[in-house]
Amino acid sequence: MDDRAALVLSGTVGSGKTTTAAAIGDRLVTAGAPHAVIDLDGLRQAWPPPPEDPFHHALTVANLRAVTQHLVAAGARRLVLAGVVEDRPAVVDYQDALGMPVRLVRLRVDLAVVRQRLHRRHALHPQDLRWHLHRAAELDAALDARHLEDAVIDTTGLTPDQAAGAVLTTVGWAP
Repeated sequence: MDDRAALVLSGTVGSGKTTTAAAIGDRLVTAGAPHAVIDLDGLRQAWPPPPEDPFHHALTVANLRAVTQHLVAAGARRLVLAGVVEDRPAVVDYQDALGMPVRLVRLRVDLAVVRQRLHRRHALHPQDLRWHLHRAAELDAALDARHLEDAVIDTTGLTPDQAAGAVLTTVGWAP
């Protein structure tokens, strides 16, 4: 029986996707579960993006396909991905690239908390801060309207470890 499965953490910018994914990875290490954590932003980090694909989705999918093959060959049974998923075709593309079942979990955080995080993250870059503040609200509203996720977890007020525990319980991966 193939027990491989993937979890994609989505949410607006500043919602804690990467931090929660790392905390999930820590919990899976403690449980002795073979896994890998993948930051989708890292897979798409190239410049300039083509005009028809401003967020480098095609590059992300191509890199994800290649990286997944290596991680699975190295023994990973669970993959934890962190990245914004904005539409149903992206979910299909990720599942195809991964070659395993995917659960999409949206991390929802109060936008006031997101704004605080973004102010800390982009304090030295006012232009980036303005873009991210605008994008956070815009993306949060779009994700609310689309209902792409299998589950939504409100992590406002949770530590990264608590958020990781909530996600693992929700997807049935809790040790």
